Amino acid sequence: MWSWRLPALLRAPRWLLGSTSRPPWPPGCGPGRAQHGAPGTLPCAWQLHRDHLELKYANTLMRLDFVWLRDHCRSASCYNSKTNQRSLDTASVDLGIKPQAVRVDETTLFLTWPDGHVTRYGLEWLVKNSYEGQKQQVMHPRILWNADIYQKAQIPSVDCRSFLETNEGLKEFLQNFLLYGIAFVENVNPTKEDTEVLAERISLIRETIYGRMWYFTSDFSRGDTAYTKLALDRHTDTTYFQEPCGIQVFHCLKHEGTGGRTLLVDGFYAAEQVLQQAPDQFELLSKVPLKHEYVENMGGCHNHMIGVGPVLNVYPWNNELYLIRYNNYDRAVINTVPHDVVRRWYTAHRTLTTELRRPENELWVKLKPGKALFIDNWRVLHGREAFTGYRQLCGCYLTRDDVLNTARLLGLQA
Repeated sequence: MWSWRLPALLRAPRWLLGSTSRPPWPPGCGPGRAQHGAPGTLPCAWQLHRDHLELKYANTLMRLDFVWLRDHCRSASCYNSKTNQRSLDTASVDLGIKPQAVRVDETTLFLTWPDGHVTRYGLEWLVKNSYEGQKQQVMHPRILWNADIYQKAQIPSVDCRSFLETNEGLKEFLQNFLLYGIAFVENVNPTKEDTEVLAERISLIRETIYGRMWYFTSDFSRGDTAYTKLALDRHTDTTYFQEPCGIQVFHCLKHEGTGGRTLLVDGFYAAEQVLQQAPDQFELLSKVPLKHEYVENMGGCHNHMIGVGPVLNVYPWNNELYLIRYNNYDRAVINTVPHDVVRRWYTAHRTLTTELRRPENELWVKLKPGKALFIDNWRVLHGREAFTGYRQLCGCYLTRDDVLNTARLLGLQA
């Protein structure tokens, strides 16, 4: 049995006991008492403090502020369950609010507020939605990979017809994409129009300075190394956007020549190695803001884009990595970092780069007409080897929110 043994100053203050000699909660449910549900239910115990309720349930110790508990009330007057939107005006809640009565049964927390309003919370809901519960949860389940791990997994491509016409095919594709950050669709007609239809199956297409659907060859029509026959080192795209594009679609329509294989590297796998070997360097890469820049003055294209952010972006409550912004071509002058941090940042950057460039982390894929590749541009770096001859690609960027929305509607965690 778990129960509280707290100093007297931390126990429920006298104002919570009301003005009468009888406490405002049923016998056995007062502060500091362990709560026992029916046989087979999880034990629950709680303790009142001056400004919050401390509750232990399902092996999770939660500290729930009284204002938070009032603000998140799911009663009909506070929350519209039809629209899933809050009706309560948060700014109207007294910041010093305290419940007049608290009760817990085997599944539910009940709070009675000074105006008589009653708030009910399922204990499972609290575990899922509390700060402490979120710290234990993964927002986006993933399988980190190097080349050997990915190849041994033998992830199948999804047939274009199944992808376009069935929810099963679409769900299989999205599950592969969410877990590995890359996914393939086979038997696509090698045209820009068919590639566009493919992309629109899962998302809105994000129009950028490169247009809606881009279509290029090595004619240097834009001021970017991608429009050449040169090799491209591993990188993520649009690091110079304030919000880098979420998903990139590639479809090779024609290649009459040699070389040109596509390089794929799981940036999160490499970052995880840094976290294990040098956590202080991982932290530095997640906190130091850098500028990335794209300057173009060719023909009718005049652009000057600047994006700011750290190389590694993590959710602060659970340190889960959600975005890597890595592009040595487009990184601007480092003028956002003080002198005493610069050298340490370069050391950390070198550690990450070493991991990203390990041969065992490189997955090489030969893109051919009919095989479309979707890349999570927030996770997987791509590059290419130099090539000869005529090579024609098309593709686009997708809005990340819409891809994740499609996945959630199909019942996937995204």
